[in-house]
This record gives sequence, structure tokens and C-alpha cells, in this order.
Amino acid sequence: MNPIHRRRFLAQLGAAALAAPAVVRAQNAAVELTVAYSIPVLFKDLMENLAKAFMAQHPNVRLTLRAPEEGYEQIMQRNLRDAITNTLPDVAFHGLNRQRTLLERNIPVDLKPFMDADPATRELGFSPTLLSLGQVGGRQTGIGFALSTPILYYNTQLVKEAGGNPDRLPTSWDEVIKLAAAISDPAKNRHGLFFDWTITGNWSWQGLVFSHGGSMLNADESRVAFGEAPGQQAMRVLRRMVDEGRMPDIRPDTMFQDFFAGRMGISMQSTAQLGRYNREIGGRFALQCARYPVTAANGRLPAGGNVAMMFTKDAAKQKAAWDFIKFACGPVGGTMMVKATGYMPATTVPAQRKDMLADFYATNPNHLISIRQQDVITGWYAFPGQNALRITDVINDHLQTVVARKDGADAVLARMAADVQNLIPKKAA
Repeated sequence: MNPIHRRRFLAQLGAAALAAPAVVRAQNAAVELTVAYSIPVLFKDLMENLAKAFMAQHPNVRLTLRAPEEGYEQIMQRNLRDAITNTLPDVAFHGLNRQRTLLERNIPVDLKPFMDADPATRELGFSPTLLSLGQVGGRQTGIGFALSTPILYYNTQLVKEAGGNPDRLPTSWDEVIKLAAAISDPAKNRHGLFFDWTITGNWSWQGLVFSHGGSMLNADESRVAFGEAPGQQAMRVLRRMVDEGRMPDIRPDTMFQDFFAGRMGISMQSTAQLGRYNREIGGRFALQCARYPVTAANGRLPAGGNVAMMFTKDAAKQKAAWDFIKFACGPVGGTMMVKATGYMPATTVPAQRKDMLADFYATNPNHLISIRQQDVITGWYAFPGQNALRITDVINDHLQTVVARKDGADAVLARMAADVQNLIPKKAA
């Protein structure tokens, strides 16, 4: 071989040898995904355990969990900023009612093509009814991860002491308020009731209005509808909880401590909190849950909770992201989620398998309350337009006025309806 050609051949061979490990490394390199979520008090340990379990099954994927945001509003605001700075996470878990705002900005990836192309989808047991909660504008913007309904929590010891019967708990707000008044005893530092009107996204207000047969806006979303008769009834019930049921003007953190310590008789909360109630109460008293009162024949309850959403547009990351969403929202992740919280999954498989949740539900009947309320479930309403988050705050401010007894229910409702009307998008004439 010509010396010059030989030197060139050896140089090329050496370069190839040096490059080979890099090629191997590139082929075996882990796909890195960032995952965002919120409400660490409920999800931090669960998300960390889910990530570990997923990566054990998928060694080619490395998940990085972002520091959790405090709530659904906070993660929404963070991701809207991320969209501007091109720093969106690859996967995010958002409140059901925030999907619309994200879709209006074209942030989430439609998951339906991934579902249709994956034969394993049929084995995941995704409930069509609950899948529909992740559909907006004809797209599958999310897959249900942790789903809930509002329920009532009862301290059965205080119920008995007040003359109530844990085997025949109230089915109407009249009965709830009457029992709460009987439990209330300032001399013993004992409160009868707390209705958590502060829950994110006006979820509690929607629950009151929907259960009375009302809606947030009219059909074409041009006019506020919660100021009509069902909304008036709903606001009056909230005020009756304060006046007749002696509900204190406190924050949820205080309520939780009072209830866990045995100083609160009845609590309206999301079923999401059930795992926390069980852990914090321990064996101090028996906890019993019951259905949320639905007043109207056409009454409904808003589904709460969150969905897993895909934000990444990178093809390799999308495959890994879909694998993680399947895992988290499917039977294995759903089983882990239910046992760690009080939510229900969007998959029907775990409840049918003894090695997953069949035995768990049989021995934990409080977890069945939310599942049994699926007959009245409806969507968690998302207000349209750029002021969606602001509307949430406006409604909360007015509800606080009622709970603080600063003005009457009807007067506050009229102002609240007018303020929200000014914030919804104007329809073209």
C-alpha cells in the first residue's frame, strides 16, 4: 500500500474506532423526560414512586420530576410562562378544567393518534365515560390520572353524640345543616360543618350550582347563568351552612386539623383527600363517607382531578411520553394512585383484579362512594377566554363575602354574576 494511502487508511480506521463508542452510546442513550405536577401534599410521594417503577420497566427512559407547584392554578401559570420561554415540560398533570385554556394556546398534543396506533390501548381498560373528561374541542387533550367527585366526610362519634345515625346519614342539605347545628358546641371547641368553598377552579361552587340543576354560562357561553334560580338556591344553601349550621369562617388547613383531631363533625371535600383523612385520623374515631346531596332531578356533580398531558413535539420523546402516560394512567399506576389517595382511576381493570384493587375496595367502602356517584358525573367547567384564571379568583372573593357574612346571599350573587359577565369573551353581533 502506498505510504500516504496507508497513513490515510490508519487515520480513518482510528477515527472510526474512536467514533464507535459514541455511536453505541447514542444508540443506548436514555430518552430524558421532564414531568410537571402539582399538589405535593397528595402527589409528591406517589409521583416519585411512579417514576421509579416506570424507569425500572423502561431503563432507556430517564424521568426528571420538576419541583411540584402548589395547585392547579399555579402549574397553569407556570406552564403558560414556559410556553413563552420554550421551556415546557414533556409531560404535565393538569386539572380537568384547565385543558381548555391550554388547548386555546395549542400547547397539548392530541393523544388519540397514540391510542389508536398502540394495540396495548385496548388492554388498559380506559373507561369511555371518564376518557371523555380528557376531551376538548374534538381532541384527546389528556388521559385521566386521578379523578374525583365531591363527597361528605363524617366523624361517626360526633354524629352519634348529636343524636344522628351513622347508618342513615343525611341525604339533603336540610338534613346536613340540621345535624351540623346539633354537633356544634362552642363550649367543647367543636364545629359541626365545613364546606370547602375554596377548592381550586371554583369546583365547590360548580358542585352546588350543578347539583341544583344549574350551569355556569348559557349554551353559547355569551351570558352568565349561575345567577339564575339554581344558582340562587345554591348560594342560599352556602349561607345557611354559616347561619344555621354554624359553619366557621376558617381556612381549609384549619378545618383539616380540626377534623383530624375530632373537633369537626362534617366536612365537604374532594374524595381526593380520603387517603390523607385515613392516615391523619388513624384510629382516633371511625370515618364514614357519604354521597353529596343532589337536589334537582337533573342535578349533576363536576368531576375533579387531573389528566396526564403530552407537551413535547419531539418524536422520540413523544414515544417515551406516551409510554409513561400509559403506565401512570393504566392499571399499575391507577392501583398505586388509588391506594395513595382517594381518587378513582380512569381504568376499569384494577377494580376487577384481586391482585390490584378488588380486595382493597371490598375492605375500604369509603373509596366506593365516588365511584357510585358516576351516575351524576359531568365535566368540570372551564371558563372561556384569556380571563379564565381571573374569573376563578373573582368568584372566590365573592364566596368569601358570603361565608364571612358581610352581605346577603342574593346581593353577593348578583354582583358576582355581573363581575364574571364583564370577564367572559364578548360574542360578535
